Amino acid sequence: MADPLGSGENAMVPDIASQQPPATGRPVPPPPAASSTREDLRAVMAARRDLGPEYEDALVDSFLDKLDVEIAARVRNEVAAQLHHRPPGPPVKQKDSAVGVVMGSLALGIPLTGIAVGNAGLPGLFLSWGGIIAVNFAYAISRRSQR
Repeated sequence: MADPLGSGENAMVPDIASQQPPATGRPVPPPPAASSTREDLRAVMAARRDLGPEYEDALVDSFLDKLDVEIAARVRNEVAAQLHHRPPGPPVKQKDSAVGVVMGSLALGIPLTGIAVGNAGLPGLFLSWGGIIAVNFAYAISRRSQR
C-alpha cells in the first residue's frame, strides 16, 4: 500500500506543508470557501475509513496543517485590509507635560514663597525659588535629551 500523504495514486490527502502563503506583507488571495474545508474533512474521514486507524495521526496532522494555512491567510488578509483602510492623517502628537510642570511649579511656588519668607526671610525666598528653578531646569534638560 502506498503512503497516503505521498504522491502515489492512493494519495487521498495532499501534502499541504509546502502550501504556506508567502509572508510578503501583501494581501494573499482569499482562502477557499468553508465548503472546501468541509470537503477536505470528509475526504480525510473517507481516507481514514479506507486506510485504517494506523494512518489516523498522519491524516489528522495533514488536515490540521491545511487548516493552519487557511487561518493564517485569513488573519493576514484581515490585517492587510485594516492597514490598507487606515485613514492617512497627521502623526499623533504626544501630550506635552511641560505645561503641567510649569503650572505645578507656579502653584507650589506661591505657598512656598509665603512660608519661606515668613520663616526665613529673604534667604528662604531665594532658597525656595532656587529649588523650583532647579526642578524646572532639570526637567527641561531631560526633555532635550529625549528628543
